[in-house]
Order: sequence, then structure tokens, then C-alpha cells
Amino acid sequence: MEVIEWLLDSDPALRWQVRRDLTGATETELAAERSRVATEGWGARLLALQGEDGQWAGGAHFPAEFDWSTLHRDEDGRLVGQPWTSTSWSLTLLRLFGLDPESQQARTAVAGVREGCVWEHEGQRFFDGEVEPCINGMTVANGSYFGEDVSSIVDRLLGEQMEDGGWNCEQENGSTRGSFHTTISVLEGLLEFEEANGPSPATSEARGRGEEYLLERRMLSRLSTGEVIDPWFTQFAFPYWWRYDVLRGLDYLRRAGVPPQERTEEAMRIVVRNRSSDGRWPRQRFDRGATHFDIDAPEGEPSRWNTFRALRVLDWAAG
Repeated sequence: MEVIEWLLDSDPALRWQVRRDLTGATETELAAERSRVATEGWGARLLALQGEDGQWAGGAHFPAEFDWSTLHRDEDGRLVGQPWTSTSWSLTLLRLFGLDPESQQARTAVAGVREGCVWEHEGQRFFDGEVEPCINGMTVANGSYFGEDVSSIVDRLLGEQMEDGGWNCEQENGSTRGSFHTTISVLEGLLEFEEANGPSPATSEARGRGEEYLLERRMLSRLSTGEVIDPWFTQFAFPYWWRYDVLRGLDYLRRAGVPPQERTEEAMRIVVRNRSSDGRWPRQRFDRGATHFDIDAPEGEPSRWNTFRALRVLDWAAG
């Protein structure tokens, strides 16, 4: 109970979800708590940062004033310098906060994006998507959640699923194998689309193949060798932005109604292993880059978001 009380001593964006998933609050209580996301705390702060042009930071995926010379790869080949303040990332946060899409604040914000935001790629309208499936998966999730028609993006993604069941942003550059990072983005988008519009044989089949891509690799391992693909898969962060980790993957399976199974056991052991002695999960990873404001603990400190997500995954695993 002490951990739950600690989780509830937080922002409305997190508090209402804790009450929904961990405490069994009534619908009336949840509605009242959720409504505060638009008027208090992180949600209200983020909404207030939307520009008069309908965008955040003046751009779709990158800020208008972004200095591209600062974007580089470190010694491990990881991209450094990605800012998280543009429209696509801000809408993602509002979705993860659970901003009520029927609220006037949400309707106004999304109308601004629909009318004023175009992609840097070739000036496509925001909810028409662009060319990278990782970005398009996120756009399908955001558009579906906020009631926009993103069916044309879904059709494109269905046609881009790879032979192994995954998706990869590097497909246009010759990649023939799926990527965990891209696949989880598309899966989340398709699930959000189905929840908004109902399932279809095509989307259900694609999701099933994508889920099998993750499960066949035990949520983190190379199919060829069984080795962990990336050590970061075992380290949890929120926001996770475009990156995959096993907590994000398991939380997707939970929401999608996929039952826990032998192929998820290794990933679940990592979740349990990452728990601190005080019953909380730390923020283990921090993606460098400009943000609007902090919504979680410093790296290495107890994370309310990670703790919340891990606890509901444990509940799912326990049946």
C-alpha cells in the first residue's frame, strides 16, 4: 500500500491511471480524476505550449529551429541530440497522459495540428503520415486516439510488414529484417486503431504476425543466436520515445490481451530483477535531448511511471 500511496501522490496524468489499473476506482471517480489532466499539471502545461500555428516547437517531428549539426552518433552508434519537443512527441505524451480525447482542450489542440502541421519529409499533412513506419506507427496511435482518420497510413503499414512479421524504418534503405523499435511503434498504432474503429481481418492478422515477431524472439533476443539484441532492452525509461524495452513490450501484450506464456518468462524475470528493495523501479535510462519539462525522476532514482507500468504487468502475468 505504501508504494500505491506514493504513486497516487503525483500528477493527475499518472494518478488517474493508477486508480484505473491498480486500485479499482469507480467510473465516476476516474472521470473526475481524468478531467484534471487538461487543466492541471503536466497535461495543462503541455497544452499551453502549443503554438498559434497548431504545432509544438514549430515542427512536426523536429523543432523549426533545430540545429541539425548537433545530431550525431556516439561511440556506440546511438543517435544523440534528438529533441523531444515537436508536435509528434508532444501528441504522444498527451496520449500517454490519457488526456480525454472528447475534452474541449483535446479537440482544440488536435484541430490545430490537423490544420497547421505538415511533415518535414515532403510537406504531407500530419494525419496523412509520412514514409517511415516508426513515425507512421506513432501517428496512427495518436490519430486514432484523438479521433482522426488515419486509415490511409494503416493501409501503407499493412503493405510494409516484412516477411518475418516485423517492421523496420530502414526498409527503404535495403533492410530485410524487422526492428523491435519500429515493430512496437506499429503494433501500438494498430491496436489503438482497432480500439477506435473495431478490428478487421487485415489489421488483426498483421498484429498477430507482429506479436509473433516479438514472442518468437522471447521479447529481446536474436532469433539466430539467442543473444540479447541490445542491453538497453533490459533498461526501463519513461518516456521511452521511439525505443523498445521489454517492459514496453510486455505492457503492449497486456493491453492487447495476449496471455502470458513461456516465451514471456525471461522478460518477466528482467522486470522482477529490476525492482529495488523498496518495491519501486528506478529510471534506468535517460534519452538525452531537449524536453519541455521533466515528468519523471532523475536517472537512477525511483520512477513512478516505471513502477506503475511494472506493477500492472506483474498483475497481468499473475492472471
